[in-house]
Amino acid sequence: MATYAIGDVQGCYDALRRLLDIVEFDPPRDTLWLVGDLVNRGSQSLAALRFVRNLGDAAITVLGNHDLHLLVVAAGYSRQHRGDTLDDVLRAPDRDELLHWLRRQKLMHASDGYAMVHAGLLPHWSITLALALAREVEQVLGGEDHDELLCLMYGNEPHAWRDDLTGYDRLRVIVNAMTRMRLCSADGVMEFRHKLAPVAGTMPAGYMPWYDVARRASAGTPIVFGHWASLGVLLREDVIGLDSGCVWGRKLSALRLDDRRTFQCGCGALKSTASRQ
Repeated sequence: MATYAIGDVQGCYDALRRLLDIVEFDPPRDTLWLVGDLVNRGSQSLAALRFVRNLGDAAITVLGNHDLHLLVVAAGYSRQHRGDTLDDVLRAPDRDELLHWLRRQKLMHASDGYAMVHAGLLPHWSITLALALAREVEQVLGGEDHDELLCLMYGNEPHAWRDDLTGYDRLRVIVNAMTRMRLCSADGVMEFRHKLAPVAGTMPAGYMPWYDVARRASAGTPIVFGHWASLGVLLREDVIGLDSGCVWGRKLSALRLDDRRTFQCGCGALKSTASRQ
């Protein structure tokens, strides 16, 4: 019995199946944690969605920005962007069932001493608070008012958390932090433009990776995340980044949480490595 956390799939279904073969994943026995972005940019979004949904309780996935983008496009509130590959889902005969399932996935998950979120957590959020905030979004997204949330979800403002935020401003900040953020300031102002690796001297002045903010309230629990392909695999005691750029021709990565062993599968021709960290 093992738990495997897997980085951004982004429609790379074949790579996901190869990686699961490498780790000898057994659904009745093992559990998958997926860091979000099941869909988009890769060519097999429909297959990836169907496969993860059909795993039932054997898979726990959190929503990523590309998953939310699919929901917004499907609702008619945005067009596809250049490079999007969502047509197979949008034209599928089981489209409505898949979107219904996707809307009911978590924004954040925590169990067995780990937490998982697609992008990051703001520095003032403890794990307990962040889970409660995620539930606020999940309740609306999975409920009757989901359409209004999808209509109003996009936007960079407010760019920081305040306890007195209400309504869709409040929900937008939660979504942006958990599905889009890479950098923030020491007092939690989010920055959304920087996508490169966090090399000193290349980041905007005053900003840093969200996980490097001093005295971060969530620091006591290891956080598994994705979203940052240029960062690659990051294995630290307190944070585990697993987006290794599979959709860009690099690798899909998995971490067995029980012993922190990593597994990787190349996203072109079949090739894999496994290393103990």
